[in-house]
Amino acid sequence: MDETEWHFRPFMPADAANVVALWDLAQLTRKWNDPYKDLARKIAQMNTSDSSVFWVVERNKHIIGAVMAGYDGHRASVNYLAVHPDFQHKGIGRMLMKKIETWCVELNCPKINLMVRSDNLAVQEFYRHLSYQQDDVVVMSKRLIPDN
Repeated sequence: MDETEWHFRPFMPADAANVVALWDLAQLTRKWNDPYKDLARKIAQMNTSDSSVFWVVERNKHIIGAVMAGYDGHRASVNYLAVHPDFQHKGIGRMLMKKIETWCVELNCPKINLMVRSDNLAVQEFYRHLSYQQDDVVVMSKRLIPDN
């Protein structure tokens, strides 16, 4: 499959159900996070900032990939990179990350941070193949607004 078989474009609110279905297939959703609330938050951020992107990949009018990223002036963060299982290992994830990296360079962003669950070894290996490395940091979080 070559890249002419798919089309990159910005996320549109009408894509919500299809993107959430993709996230489910890619096993990115968790019971404590409402993916529709995450989408609403991202849409709100994109409406107020030009340092945020959300792209999807379509093939035959079906969403087969998606990624969101934001730049805070210090570092970029990548979230919810997903490729439909039937289309993994075909270069779509790599192309989405290249698109994010190009966008970051255009913003003069010096570094991308991303989080991968510690037990998701396949995704860690995917990023290693793209020259990402594990930093010596501890990720800490605090839930401020419950999703459920």
